[in-house]
Amino acid sequence: MAVKLTLLQYDADSATERELAGLDEVPALLEQPKVLWLHVQGEPDEELLAGLAGIFHLHPLATEDVVTGPQRPKAEEYEEQDFIVTHIAELGPDKRLSFHQFSFFAGKNYVLSFYGGDETVTAAVRTRIHTGRGTIRQHGVDYLLYALLDAIVDSYFPVLEDFGEYLEYVQERALLRDDPGTMREIQRSKHELLHLRRVIWPVRDLLTVLMRDDNNNISHPVRQYLRDCYDHIIQLMDMTETYREMAADLMDAYMSAISNRMNSIMKVLTIIATLFMPLTFIVGLYGMNFNTKASSWNMPELNWRYGYPFTWAVMIVVVVMMLVWFRRRGWIGRSDLPCVEDLEEGEAAGTQSPGTCTRIRRRR
Repeated sequence: MAVKLTLLQYDADSATERELAGLDEVPALLEQPKVLWLHVQGEPDEELLAGLAGIFHLHPLATEDVVTGPQRPKAEEYEEQDFIVTHIAELGPDKRLSFHQFSFFAGKNYVLSFYGGDETVTAAVRTRIHTGRGTIRQHGVDYLLYALLDAIVDSYFPVLEDFGEYLEYVQERALLRDDPGTMREIQRSKHELLHLRRVIWPVRDLLTVLMRDDNNNISHPVRQYLRDCYDHIIQLMDMTETYREMAADLMDAYMSAISNRMNSIMKVLTIIATLFMPLTFIVGLYGMNFNTKASSWNMPELNWRYGYPFTWAVMIVVVVMMLVWFRRRGWIGRSDLPCVEDLEEGEAAGTQSPGTCTRIRRRR
C-alpha cells in the first residue's frame, strides 16, 4: 500500500486540506498559528519516519512503536508531545474481527497520526472540521485529540452490535441442529472476543493518563469531554464481557443440546430393545427342539392347530401392553419440554392435563 500524506490546517474561521508529496513545507507550516493535522495513511518507510522524527522531535522509542506493531494501547508523555497508541476493529464479511493500529502524536499545535487501515474513522473527523459542525474548530489540539479518540471508541459499537447478532445466529444453529462447524464457530467467537477485550480494556488506562491534572497538554474543558469518552469505553467493556459470557453459555447450551439429542436417540433405541426382549424370549422358547412324542409336556403347542397364530397374538398383545404401560409412565408420547400456546384475551385458561400444552395469556 502506497503511503499518502494528508495535511489539514484549520482555525475558527477556515480549514484547508491537501495531499503532500514531501515534507519540505511542513516546518514552515508548524510556525503558523493554526492547528496542523498531518495524517500518514499506510506503512511509513524508514526515510519518511526519520524525516518526521526530525521535524516533530519524536522520541526514538515512540517511532519504533509506530512501525513495530501491534502495540498494546497506551498513552505516554514525552517532553514535547503525548504519544498514543490505539486499535480500530473491523468486522469482515466472514464475521472475523481484524485490528489495525492507530498511532498519533499530539504536540503544542499539531497532531501527527499513523494508520494503515480503512479511512472511515479519520474521514469522519475531517468532515467535522470542514463543515465546522460542533465546536471542534473553536478548540485547539487537545480537542482534536479527543475527537480522534472519541471516533475510535465509537467505532467499536457497530462492530460489537454486529458481532452480537452473529452470536445470536450461532445460538440458533447450535440449538436447532448438531453441526460440527458450529462448535468451531463458537470457539472462534470466544477467541476473537478475548482479543477484543485485550484491545478495549487498556484504553481505559490510556484515557486515565490523559485526564490527569498534571497533564499540561490537555485543558480542563477537554478533560470533561474525555470523561464522556471514558464512559463509552466502560460501556464497551460491559458489552464485551456480556458477549464473552454469552459465548461461554452458548458452548454449554450446545453441549447440552447434543446430550439431549443423544438421550432421545438412546431412549428410542432402549424402548425398541425392551420391546423385543419378551418377543425374543417367546421365539427362543418355541425354537427349542423338544420331542412331543416322548412326553405330553414337551411343548404340546407344537402340535396344536392354532399354535402359530396364537404365538403371534401373544407377542402382539405383549407389545401393546408394554407400549400402554410406557405411555402411562410418561416414557413415550410426551415432550420433555411442554409446548406453550397463546391464550386470546377473554379466554379462560383450563386445567393442564398430562401431554397437553401450557396456555398463557397473550399481552396486548
